Order: sequence, then structure tokens, then C-alpha cells
Amino acid sequence: MNVIKYRHVMVLASLAMVLSACSTMPSVTKIQKLPDTADAPYDNILVIALLASYTSRKGLERQVVSQLAERGTKSVASTSMMKTTTPMTKENYLAMIDEIGADAVLISRLVDLQTGVAIQDASPEATYNIRPTYYFNVWDVNLTEYIEPPFVGIEGTYVLATQVYSVSIRDAVWAIESTADFEQDISVPRPYLVYLDEATSIVHHLSRDGVIAK
Repeated sequence: MNVIKYRHVMVLASLAMVLSACSTMPSVTKIQKLPDTADAPYDNILVIALLASYTSRKGLERQVVSQLAERGTKSVASTSMMKTTTPMTKENYLAMIDEIGADAVLISRLVDLQTGVAIQDASPEATYNIRPTYYFNVWDVNLTEYIEPPFVGIEGTYVLATQVYSVSIRDAVWAIESTADFEQDISVPRPYLVYLDEATSIVHHLSRDGVIAK
């Protein structure tokens, strides 16, 4: 005879926060090649992400700045020079350029986004604790099931346009569009991997095309 005790333990929804968005590496299309007349390579860049959410802007800008630093190029994220309530105006960005003495400005903006949303069931996990009793061939079996609640998943495709403007020429000298598919738990406010993949791709092409020092 087996005595089985079931205990169902619901895992808090906050555990879903450990999930990060997963994305494919962006596919890049060249929009504007660096002309011979450009004063590149640039070594002091103001990085601007024109996205609706301050958190998203900050996430992407920080990753681009980090990737540029690894290649020895100085850059500053615009969100590091403003508050969440600071307007994204031309005047404010021009003031930042003057303050840091930037020789170029990198601007990324979302130009297309196609998404779909669906409720997804999480996979349950279980642990067993089996103990003998005082009776012959009788065991006390405790089964603990860890069941995560269903979560809302979002998937889709985005297109991000990135341009580099020369401060001295006062015009765009280089531009790309990157397209990527992504999936994430909608409860995750900061899709870290999306920002990382995008920044890695942008900086790779900046270096390859001679916009920054290799």
C-alpha cells in the first residue's frame, strides 16, 4: 500500500521576470554608404534612440555605448544627460552635442513593428520525496508540483533605422536599416537580448564601414 500526498505549489508570477527576450541577429540593409568626403572615423559620438519608452531608449543607448567602448570609441548616451521628463527636442540634443564636444551623432529610430500576442502555458516541474514508514512495504511519497501560471507571449518583427550625422558637415553620412524577429514574455520590461543583439550589429557595421576606428 502506498500513501501519496499531493501538494500543489503555485510559483509567483514574478519568476517570469528572469526570462529575457530572444531574438534573431538583425539582418542589415545598407541605406547610405559612407562617402569619401566624410570626416570619419569619429571618436566622440552622442548616441540617441528615438523610441517611445524612456526605458527602451536607455536600454538600447547603453548597449551601443558599451559596444563602442569595447572598440575604443568614446560615446555618450543621451539618456544619461536627461531626466525621464526631459523633452526629446532638437534644442536639447544640440545642447548635448555642445556640452560633450561630439563630432558625430548616432540616431536610431523604430520605423516598423509587426507583433502578435498569445497566452502560453508554462511547463510544470515536480520533485519527489520518498520515505519509508514503520510498516512493511509502505512508503510515504510526497509529490511537489511547481506550476507556473500561463504567461502572455509577444512575438513579431521590427525594423530599426540607424543614421550617423557629422557635426561639422551637419548632414547624414551613413545609414542602415536592421530587421529582426523576436519573442518575449510580455511581463519583461527590458528585453536585454534584443538591445544587445541590435547594438552589436550596429557597432559591427560602424567599424566595418570605417565610421569609427576599427
